[in-house]
Amino acid sequence: MNDHRTAPVDPAGSTDEEAAEVRRFWGRLGLPGLVDVHTHFMPERVLRKVWGYFDALGSLTGGLEWPITYRQEEAERTATLREFGVRAFTAMLYPHKPGMARWLNGWAADFARRTPDCLHTATLYPEPGVEAYVREAVEEGARVFKAHVQVGAYDPADELLQQTWGLLAEAGIPVVIHCGSGPAPGKHTGPEPIAQVLARHPRLRLIVAHMGMGEYEEFLTLAERYAQVRLDTTMAFTDFTERLMPFPRRALPRLTGLGDRVLLGSDFPNLPYPYLHQLHALERLGLGDEWLRAVCHDNAAKLFGLGEGGA
Repeated sequence: MNDHRTAPVDPAGSTDEEAAEVRRFWGRLGLPGLVDVHTHFMPERVLRKVWGYFDALGSLTGGLEWPITYRQEEAERTATLREFGVRAFTAMLYPHKPGMARWLNGWAADFARRTPDCLHTATLYPEPGVEAYVREAVEEGARVFKAHVQVGAYDPADELLQQTWGLLAEAGIPVVIHCGSGPAPGKHTGPEPIAQVLARHPRLRLIVAHMGMGEYEEFLTLAERYAQVRLDTTMAFTDFTERLMPFPRRALPRLTGLGDRVLLGSDFPNLPYPYLHQLHALERLGLGDEWLRAVCHDNAAKLFGLGEGGA
C-alpha cells in the first residue's frame, strides 16, 4: 500500500484549502500538475438543465442525493481548475436529440479559443450530416470528442456513425464515450455495442468514461483486446460510487497491466463530493506512485501531445 497520504478536506471547507491539498497531492508525485480528460463545460442554459436533473435525482430515485459541489459561474469554474493545478481539461458536452451537435460544437470551439488550457472538444449524434460537421470540427482543431450513449439513447454501432468513426480513427482523435450502464442502464449501453464498433474500427481511440461503470471487467477486456482503447477514472473508486457500483477487487491487477491507458477523469463540476476525493480514491487503491503519475498526468499528456505549457 502507498503510505503517503494527503489530509482529507472538509467538504464545507474553502476552495483555497482544497486547492492547496490538491497541489500537495501532485507535487509529492513530482508532477507539473494534473490532466483531467472528463470535465464539463457547456452553454449555460444546457448546464442548468443538467444540474436540474441531478437536483431532482433524490425524488426520482427515492433517496439518491447528488449535490453539485462546484455550482459556480463559468469563470469561477475555470479558475478553480487552475487553482487545483489542472494543466489541461476538456469541455465534455453532448446532444440528447438530433440537430444539437453542430450548435454545441460551435459553442465549444469558441470556448476553446478563449480558454487555452481547455482541449478543444466536440461532439456528435447519429443523424444525417454527422460526418460533415465532425469533419468540420476536426478541421477547426478539435482534439477530443464526447459521445454519450446513455443520454443520447442511440446505438453507437448505428450505420449513420460508421463513416464518422472511421474518420476519427484515421485522424487519431480520442473519443470519450459514456457507454457503460451506470448510473442507470439505457437501451444501448453496455459492452456489446462498443465491441461491434471496435470490430469495424480497431484503431479508434475510445476512452471509456467512468471505467465502464458498472460493466468494469467487460470494458477492461475490451481495453486488453484493443490497443487504442483507454478508460477514464471519472467517479470510479470513490465512496459515492463504491456504495452503488463497487469496482471488483479481483480486477485491480488488471489496472496495473493497463497502467499506460488509464486516464484521470473527474466529472467536474458535477461532483457530489470534493475534487480531492477522486485523487484520494485513486491513491488508496495502493497501485503505487508510478501508476498514479501515469494516470494523473503522463498518459493524457502523451496522448494529447502536451508540452511544457499545457494544452
